[in-house]
Amino acid sequence: MAALLVTLTIGLPWIGALLVLLSGDERPKLQHTIASIISVAAGISAVVLLWFTSDQPVLSIPMGSAFGVFTFVPDALGVLLAVIANVVGSLAVIFSIDYMKGNEQLGRYYALVMFFIGAMAGLGISGSLLLMFLFWEITAFCSYALISFHNDDPKAVAAGIKALIITQLGGIGLLVGALIINSFVGSYQINAFLAEAESLPFNVLVLLAFCFLAAAIAKSAQVPLHTWLPDAMEAPTPVSALIHAATMVNAGVYLVARFFPAFEIVPGWTTSVLVVGMISALLGALMALVAADLKRALAYSTISQLGYMFFAVGVGAVFASQFHLLSHAIFKALLFLCAGAVIPAVGTRNMRQMGGLRKSMPFVFTVFVIGSLALVGLPIANGFFSKELILEEGFIHGPMWAYIGMLLGVGLTALYVSRMVFMVFYGQSHGEKPIHDGLLWMRVSLSALAIGVFTTWLLAGVLSDLMAQTLPFHGIHAIGTFELAKEIVLAPATWVSLAVIALGIGVWILREPLAGIKNLLRPVARIIEKGLGFEQLNQGIINGTKNLSAALHLTQTGQLNWNILGIVGMLSVLFALLFIGV
Repeated sequence: MAALLVTLTIGLPWIGALLVLLSGDERPKLQHTIASIISVAAGISAVVLLWFTSDQPVLSIPMGSAFGVFTFVPDALGVLLAVIANVVGSLAVIFSIDYMKGNEQLGRYYALVMFFIGAMAGLGISGSLLLMFLFWEITAFCSYALISFHNDDPKAVAAGIKALIITQLGGIGLLVGALIINSFVGSYQINAFLAEAESLPFNVLVLLAFCFLAAAIAKSAQVPLHTWLPDAMEAPTPVSALIHAATMVNAGVYLVARFFPAFEIVPGWTTSVLVVGMISALLGALMALVAADLKRALAYSTISQLGYMFFAVGVGAVFASQFHLLSHAIFKALLFLCAGAVIPAVGTRNMRQMGGLRKSMPFVFTVFVIGSLALVGLPIANGFFSKELILEEGFIHGPMWAYIGMLLGVGLTALYVSRMVFMVFYGQSHGEKPIHDGLLWMRVSLSALAIGVFTTWLLAGVLSDLMAQTLPFHGIHAIGTFELAKEIVLAPATWVSLAVIALGIGVWILREPLAGIKNLLRPVARIIEKGLGFEQLNQGIINGTKNLSAALHLTQTGQLNWNILGIVGMLSVLFALLFIGV
């Protein structure tokens, strides 16, 4: 049964992608129907797979002596990633019924989205490093193609290429690590490596640890390789929800959590993960605080929230990181899809040109506030429980300076979320009245996610139990949901955090009396708006690969078949080199 569910979880989205392409763009209703039904079916398969989790392979594909065996291991860590990809992905697809209505390239859109979802599910359930790398690269291609979906827009194409180049640094790190592991362990199997990691030469383990960390930083858009993510907002908004909540950026957090047992003994590795997370949480929040573009503000928020997850892994709280991964997937998808309802209705992404929308868009306002409560981490919302668990673990197991840094991030989060809600929904309207308050299928998706904000934290006990059973190397202990909730509510760190949240909200409420301080900080805000110099650093990386960039630009026809041919060709060369031992 587990093998069948794994096949359906990964395979159904890919079958749906093929069927959508074959149905033809002249039949958009059929394409909407195929994509929606199959994505929901894949989501159900992924959820049912939770009852069949295992730390052993349930499906194996022999690939010859060079590549070993491609195995699929549905442990709780990987299945959770697949559930997020498929369930949140299906809601993004349903939202797209209204959002993409009238688009002439609907087949290409749905095919790429569903290919993306299937690849992310496969990445999570992969038991082989080479298979994981293959899915990793497919997600990179899909993100590139979807970011540059509007291929007649130079900004979109440039953003897609930028994302591809920066995230390929991560792909190189992962591939190098896989090759090194095979040469020392004699296998590409992840569990085989985790079992033998301590017996590897120390310098080899150090190299592996930082290769994988580099891969995770690039994929999850952590500082300093974060600048591709805000530019990725050129994609259609449901794609933004996918990248930020259900797919792409989750892979890096998953990678450091997956290999934590092997690398925690490497001096400086956990501290590096912790520092990357703390800096990303702070800088992401600061950049969200000064952003005028609604989607870019949410993108910076994603960088910040992923920083919390990296911080959690850095202090050894693997379960807390994945618990917050689930919470974030729900509330960030909700916020992005709300943006997808607001932006077409008002005709701008600039929050300074919005305002007063709570009266004309009461439904969207309500669900946006629900998502905001979770992002800030206020009680009852899922983000409260997962964020406070991270902070509690940081207070107990991490250095005090890092905990204080994360508390500062909590206050900044409350401040930028207050600013975002007020600019979009309060104050005076700066434009025409919206034409709708969320269409039918938009409301279906938004309602489901809003319910998820208040209910997914109830899965904490089930998830901790499944992880304790199926992750033998991680040392995770099972804990009941309400026992965990009681522990969080009674923890001193929680009340300190809530006080900091109140302070952050209070600063926004008192912004008029504090206007003098704001004016003094205006030069600092301008520096933050310009990206604190990281854009120049990332541009240097891109310039270092300018020949590749130029080649990609020359071959960027906007035609899916040529894009697929290119990515398949590159992967073929990589595997050919691997086969002959280069």
